[in-house]
Amino acid sequence: MVRFINDLRAQGMPVGLRETGDMLEALHLVGFEDKATVRAVMRAILAGTQREQETFDRLFGLYFVSREEFERNREAMAQARMELEARRRELEETLSVNGKPIELREDLKDVYARMPQSERDRLKDIAERFSEKMDHAPKLYEGFIRSVFMKSLLEQQMVLEDAAENAMQADSDADLMFRDISNFKDSEIPRAYQLIDQVTRRINGELVARRRAAGRSAALDFRRTIRAGLSTGGALCRLKYRRRHSRRKRVVMLCDVSGSMLQFSEFAIRFVKSLSEVSDHSEIFLFSEQVQRVSPFALEDMSRFGSYVRTSGVWGRGTNAGRALEAVLETRPAVLTPQTVLIVLSDAKSVDLDRAELALVRAAAQAGQVVWMNPIPESKWQYLRGVTRLKQHCDMVPCGTLDELARACARLVN
Repeated sequence: MVRFINDLRAQGMPVGLRETGDMLEALHLVGFEDKATVRAVMRAILAGTQREQETFDRLFGLYFVSREEFERNREAMAQARMELEARRRELEETLSVNGKPIELREDLKDVYARMPQSERDRLKDIAERFSEKMDHAPKLYEGFIRSVFMKSLLEQQMVLEDAAENAMQADSDADLMFRDISNFKDSEIPRAYQLIDQVTRRINGELVARRRAAGRSAALDFRRTIRAGLSTGGALCRLKYRRRHSRRKRVVMLCDVSGSMLQFSEFAIRFVKSLSEVSDHSEIFLFSEQVQRVSPFALEDMSRFGSYVRTSGVWGRGTNAGRALEAVLETRPAVLTPQTVLIVLSDAKSVDLDRAELALVRAAAQAGQVVWMNPIPESKWQYLRGVTRLKQHCDMVPCGTLDELARACARLVN
């Protein structure tokens, strides 16, 4: 159990003494007789997010097995180690010239040990065929055999590395979806943008299907039914129903670009803009200490959006959410209506909280919905005075990861 908990921590899961104690107490109550019950109890206490649950499931299957399966696994691992050592010795015997083994890097010896049997047989056949000619030109054939072996080993190493890279890419995608956006490296951001495109295409497809399924009302459309009956000689065998009118929402986004908030705001804007089934029109305001309305032309190329913000004069200053909300409320013609969704992208760390709270109450009264997307994990909200005061007047949702952003944006259609 101790090794299992340490391995969970090594995978980045926040498992501390309190969680471990709760888990052990729960297991003491339910007992260890049923594996499914043990797994369900441990999973419920130790794994919260989807990524943590996937990590838990993978490690649980490695640690907790029957005694018979444990013995089989241990014997299989010991047998595999013996086979690898035998193949390494086989390489030293096979790749030799005049009884002297040709020196190879240790990693290439491991490559040979993991090569398919057919490839190893091919290399042994080459060595045997040309070893007979060593007496005529030993240096020539020694160099030839070495080059053939090196070429085959390096090619096989590339195959193994490609397979490992593909596996790491799959793991990397899952990691990016559930990792804090503020921890993204510059080299990972292009891949994160691709994931946003993939996720939003899926969400758009799901929303279209949902609208089609819910688009039919209970009222019969007589005119369309009669027209459909003309093709069957007047038989009204194809009933047509009236469709509910579906309107996409108008979205107004108020984006905090103070300090480290720029990267989060940029990701959130990409999400909302890509969700064509959520909104058919968006107004975007940037704010820190000042407020600036974003020109629609600045959003046509999101790859330049960061540069646009950095040269706008708003980026990198303190945060005054109250002034920003007041500016949106005072915009003429009014941008907040009962058909509007106001999205605030901010960590709620604002000066003059009284002003911000009063302006948020006014905005909630004018807009149809106010959604506050907060990049700070929900577990830390209780320690932030701005969050505890402002979340009472809006729908505040945690959006620190791409997965949380996707789920928050998908909820806007409801």
